[in-house]
Amino acid sequence: MGTVKSAAPAGRALSKLKSKSPQDRILELVVYLSMLVITVLTIYPFLNVLAISFNDSVDTVRGGITVWPRQFTWNNYELIFTFGGLITGFKISVLRTVIGTVLGLISGSMLAYTLARSDFQARKYISTFLAITMYVSGGLIPGFILIKDLQLINTFAVYILPGLVSAFNVFVIRSFIDGLPYALQESAKLDGANDFTIYWRVILPLCKPALATVALFLAVGQWNSWFDTYLFNGSNESLTTLQYELMKILQSTTTSATNSQDAANMAQRMAQVSPESVKMAITIIVTVPILVVYPFLQKYFVKGMTLGAVKS
Repeated sequence: MGTVKSAAPAGRALSKLKSKSPQDRILELVVYLSMLVITVLTIYPFLNVLAISFNDSVDTVRGGITVWPRQFTWNNYELIFTFGGLITGFKISVLRTVIGTVLGLISGSMLAYTLARSDFQARKYISTFLAITMYVSGGLIPGFILIKDLQLINTFAVYILPGLVSAFNVFVIRSFIDGLPYALQESAKLDGANDFTIYWRVILPLCKPALATVALFLAVGQWNSWFDTYLFNGSNESLTTLQYELMKILQSTTTSATNSQDAANMAQRMAQVSPESVKMAITIIVTVPILVVYPFLQKYFVKGMTLGAVKS
């Protein structure tokens, strides 16, 4: 009996395939081939960077590296990890990414929930103000003066507080909340729930796609950021970030040393690797953590971007 049941779907699929016209089969073949070509074009640059990062630097200068290293070596990565500060930078980068993402989600979703409330009379004015901040900013110097006046220089808080609320992220979450039935909030109120309970126990669980989308934006931004470290914490080695340390390594491989001892050390290191190889190895180091996180958020990311973008 089980054999008959299992054979039934296969028979239906076979009959469906036979019922297709030659034009339909050609169209499917063209679609599959097109998707295959697009996939190869998408993956090839990353595989090329990975191959160069593991290839001998002297051999890399010859060119012609595709998706597999001609002369495999670990020297490029060994050079990077001989520089001091990478362990501290990695810890700070992970810490700022986790804390910045969590706090950014909470603050952004709270503001989005407030602006999505139809009974909030100032929603239009605050939404307009937020929209203006997306196109107009004070500039680098006023921003630096503000951070200095707030006494955030040489502190970990400078990585979190300035970017705690993003207007774009607020609009993405608010658009998603606008698509939820308002009757849910009214029913919760009838059951005695206050505004925070509605936000925490009703709205947030339903906003997982939008929250996952915003979480990916926040995590990538925090993980890749290095300029704020350069501006505000460049002299504090205990608050350095991985990207800032990798940037210094890249600069040290492309510029001359300032004294004879540094020149001798740099000459010895440069005899093993080339700036191009180091650049590719650094690219892999900063990309892999995000690639590990993305598959867990992908199913929510696509849905969140779709629903959050089409609503006003």
